[in-house]
Amino acid sequence: MSRKLFGTDGVRGTANTHPMTAEMALRLGAAAGRFFRTDGRNGHRVVIGKDTRLSGYMLENALTAGLTSTGMNVLLLGPVPTPAVGFLTRSMRADLGIMISASHNPAHDNGIKFFGPDGFKLSDEAEAEIERIIAGAIEPAQPQNIGRAKRIDDGRGRYVEYAKTTFPARGQLSGLKVVIDCANGAAYRAAPEVLWELGAEVIEIGVSPNGHNINDRCGSTYTQTAAEAVVAHGADLGIALDGDADRVMILDETGRVADGDQIMALFAARWAGAGMLKGGALVATVMSNLGLERFLGGKGLRLERTAVGDRYVVERMREGGYNLGGEQSGHIVMTDYATTGDGLIAGLQFMAAMAETGRRASELVRQFETVPQMLKNVRYQAGQEPLSAENVRKAIAEAEARLTGSGRLLIRKSGTEPLIRVMAECEDAGTLEATVEGVVAAIEAATAA
Repeated sequence: MSRKLFGTDGVRGTANTHPMTAEMALRLGAAAGRFFRTDGRNGHRVVIGKDTRLSGYMLENALTAGLTSTGMNVLLLGPVPTPAVGFLTRSMRADLGIMISASHNPAHDNGIKFFGPDGFKLSDEAEAEIERIIAGAIEPAQPQNIGRAKRIDDGRGRYVEYAKTTFPARGQLSGLKVVIDCANGAAYRAAPEVLWELGAEVIEIGVSPNGHNINDRCGSTYTQTAAEAVVAHGADLGIALDGDADRVMILDETGRVADGDQIMALFAARWAGAGMLKGGALVATVMSNLGLERFLGGKGLRLERTAVGDRYVVERMREGGYNLGGEQSGHIVMTDYATTGDGLIAGLQFMAAMAETGRRASELVRQFETVPQMLKNVRYQAGQEPLSAENVRKAIAEAEARLTGSGRLLIRKSGTEPLIRVMAECEDAGTLEATVEGVVAAIEAATAA
């Protein structure tokens, strides 16, 4: 069954505009409740977390109303990272977990992500079934079976204590000065707490959310702020999270950034050397740099590529029994520790590498030489299908022919925003730029027509 509401990471859009309205959130909650509560019993539970967006209050209340109307008992966690919701869904024996967040998107957007009882994101099939329920008449619970809702005060604390256990006990962080940029988002309290309790000297930025400033000139999508703080404070490294803390960028002591590809390369090499890397492979998306694939091949390891989206990375990891994967954008999935990308735990693993090797961050952030890569985004309007235009198809065919044998071209629609992403890799910078610009120009012309 096809999905219309759900994208690559739940339901997402502009707050108070379809589908991110209180009415749709109520129906989503009711449909999810009906999907999971199939036996009529009243013991079913759902945990709900959120980031710091103002619209989170509205969506949280609407989801709660929908869920309780179909007999689900709701446990409200408040602002916690997305990976905490995955962890607590399983830990608290809930039937369903929900995270209200638009991740790295600006504050005017929001989203709703669903987790199953195993802590992993719902499958495409489950999301399609929820959409089918929404399209019909949703049967409410009998009055005596309406669910309850209550606040859970120790949800963040449970996650903090768990995150600390993933750091090697022998390698405390005392003597390490760390800049943590929480993007004014969901981890604004949890991440600094973990680092400080493990012994680090912590420089906090992006920890003053006001409902409107999430991801605003901070976090993993705007690393300049963290880089400036690292240099200004003489820090040993920086950790930049996104709004829901499932992504991370690592900065060395000079402010240089390591993206997800470089972080995964470091972890894969270390884990393989320690006999921890399952299946001799790393799972990443088609967006990961060709240099990563060459690096892994040189160590006798494989790169398993998937469609874009951490959900597809996780699905492949579970199918193949792999325990390390992620995205260039900074989702690092380590199923030994978490059911989804966890920026904080990835940061802890990077610091464990520093502690165990005695090497500075600058010696670890560059694992391989990247093949020159260019990515440009083209925005389009609802209802437009620019990739179907004749001039666009022609431009793409010409670009692919130009790169044959020397690089690759990837064109795709974003699953979370009305954007077409044009990415190419090629050793020759001139050819690379001409290729991307040619395709972008054709798409822009099609959107303007």
